[in-house]
Amino acid sequence: MYEAVHAHPDGASTVARLAKTATDYGFEGVVVRNRSDARADYDAAEIREAYGVDVVEGIEIRADDPQQASGAVGNHRTDETIVTVSGGTPALNRFAVENEKVDVLAHPMTGEGDVNHVVAKAADKNGVRLEFDLSGVLRTHGGRRVRTVQSLQKLYEIVDYYDTPYVVSATPTSHLECRSPRELAAVGAEIGLSEQFVEDGLAEWGRLAERNRRIQSEEFIEPGVERGRYEEKS
Repeated sequence: MYEAVHAHPDGASTVARLAKTATDYGFEGVVVRNRSDARADYDAAEIREAYGVDVVEGIEIRADDPQQASGAVGNHRTDETIVTVSGGTPALNRFAVENEKVDVLAHPMTGEGDVNHVVAKAADKNGVRLEFDLSGVLRTHGGRRVRTVQSLQKLYEIVDYYDTPYVVSATPTSHLECRSPRELAAVGAEIGLSEQFVEDGLAEWGRLAERNRRIQSEEFIEPGVERGRYEEKS
C-alpha cells in the first residue's frame, strides 16, 4: 500500500522524513504529489535505498480553469510518474475525468465540486481514479468534519454503483500526520467505507505507479498504441 504526500516546501516534512515514517507504519511506498510551484528537492533512488520504501515522483496540478489545467497536464505528463489534478469545481472535475492523461482527480468533493453519474462514467471510461481524501475526517472537527463525512459517503455510493476506479489517501503534509494503513482502514469503517475498500484504494497508488513506469519505459511498446499515451486501464 502507498500513501500520497505533500513534502517540503509544499508541506512541513522532507520527502525522506515522510518516506521513513511511511515505511515504519507499514507502507510500501509514497507518492510525492507536490504542487508544480512547490517542487521538492530529493533523490528518490537514495531514499529507496536508505529506507526500503518506493518513492514515486508525481505532481498535483492546481488550476483556476480547465484551460490552465490542460496546459499543465501537457507540460508534466511525460516527466511525472503520477499526475493528479485537484478538483473543486464542476468544470475542473469534468476536465480531469475526461482526460486520459490524468491519473487521479484529487479532492473531487471540495469547494463547489461534486461527483455525479456523468463524472463517474467518464472516470471509468478514461481510467481516471477518484480520490477519497480522509484528511478532513482526521484533521477537522464539528460541522466541517460532518460535511466531509457526508461528501465521502456520497462519493462512495456513486463509485460503488458505477464501479469507478479510485484511490485513498490521508494526504499528509507532515510525518506527524501520517497514519498506518490499519488506522486508515479503521477510520474508513467508522464512516461507512469497508476496511477492504480503503486498503484497495491505498494499494491503487502502487498499481498506478507500476503501470505508468512500464508505459514510460523505453522497452514498453504495445502494438497499435501510440507511444506515450496513458489510456491503458489497470
